[in-house]
Amino acid sequence: MKQHIHILGICGTFMGGVAIIARELGYKVTGSDTNVYPPMSTFLEKSGIEIIPHYDVSQLDPAPDMVIIGNAMKRGNPCVEFVLNNRLNFTSGPQWLHDHLLKDRWVLAVSGTHGKTTTTGMLAWILDQADIDAGFLIGGVAGNFGISARAGNSDFFVIEADEYDSAFFDKRSKFVHYNPKTLIVNNIDFDHADIFDDLKAIQRQFHHLIRAMPQNGQILSAKADQNVQDTLAMGNFSELKFIGKENEWFAEPLTPDYQNFAVYHYGKLAGEVHWQILGAHNMHNALMAIAAAHHAGVDIKQACDALATFVNANRRLEVKGTINQITVYDDFAHHPTAIKATIEALRGKVGKNERILAVLEPRSNTMKMGVHKDEIAPSLQDADEVFIFQPDTIPWKVSAITDALNQPAKWSDNIDELVNWIIESAQPSDHILVMSNGAFGGIHQKLLDKLTNR
Repeated sequence: MKQHIHILGICGTFMGGVAIIARELGYKVTGSDTNVYPPMSTFLEKSGIEIIPHYDVSQLDPAPDMVIIGNAMKRGNPCVEFVLNNRLNFTSGPQWLHDHLLKDRWVLAVSGTHGKTTTTGMLAWILDQADIDAGFLIGGVAGNFGISARAGNSDFFVIEADEYDSAFFDKRSKFVHYNPKTLIVNNIDFDHADIFDDLKAIQRQFHHLIRAMPQNGQILSAKADQNVQDTLAMGNFSELKFIGKENEWFAEPLTPDYQNFAVYHYGKLAGEVHWQILGAHNMHNALMAIAAAHHAGVDIKQACDALATFVNANRRLEVKGTINQITVYDDFAHHPTAIKATIEALRGKVGKNERILAVLEPRSNTMKMGVHKDEIAPSLQDADEVFIFQPDTIPWKVSAITDALNQPAKWSDNIDELVNWIIESAQPSDHILVMSNGAFGGIHQKLLDKLTNR
């Protein structure tokens, strides 16, 4: 009889990925959540996984063999209290993944404050195109695969290594459980202010990750990222490989939009990438993926060629539509560093003669706390006009951002009003760049509908 796993908080991207992998490994999998919506709910149902849309304790009778508790679950949740009161077997998602899969695989982990989902998708695609049936777990639906996770049948497993905590009973970062042999540390910035007091607290978690790596493991990092280098200086026992000029790996753009770039290994041209992805940050992400795949035995030129057909996850400068020569984009950027990189990437594509209208919703937990509010205006400087939404969930006023900007800037606590202002300003050849880590009240479709009907 199959062992039964029940997952509390199953519809989160990570927990949903764990569910899909567990099902592939032969477990009976059920789960519950109050946020049951596509695409994750659709993937789970197609995999034969029953989703219960509430936390009534009847779902735990009869008791499953193991309850996996997602990090969104808190004390006071009826199912959590039932598990504890009745001494049911329970664990976190990262711990289960390690014990039942990762401990037997060559884990290639992609960590960092920015670019994890994109870089993980690139690395998984490179291995796939090298005829390696690697498993993966990605924090978004991988464009090339149409899924976010699979177990795979090779020795290799690619995972997005998130620094967020594991569970209410395990406040270590998820990635501490992964024990990678290949580790990408893309960058380290202060984020997740709801669980980390400061940058040093985040670096300490990265240090724990690095200390658990084997001596024959390899760490890839950007030489120019001082926060990363300070973290590595805390101590490591693995081989270090640095990305950047005058190091083993570096890349140079062949076009201003970075859709064509050359890859150098030990100073020699090793390949070129020609693809549809924009921006210096994505060239950097690609170089990390190529270097990590090389550690796993993939030829550099083969890796470069694979990226020509790479399709990014949704919400990464995703074009939602073009109406009357005005293009609307959706992007996940919600940290000043990512906002700046996204605008720069689009600017590299459209040039200086076409306008970028930046539309921002400060929504993440860190944004709500106002941690980065003084850094937001500088990150928006390369946009021609700025429109900012004032959510009722943040205690500070976004007018502090618009007041600090030199270019035309408006804010509103009403999305429809914001849409009307954007439509009034928009001209042919403009680019409306919407940035949020949420649905933003369906603003993309509202903009497209207004552009169609104006």
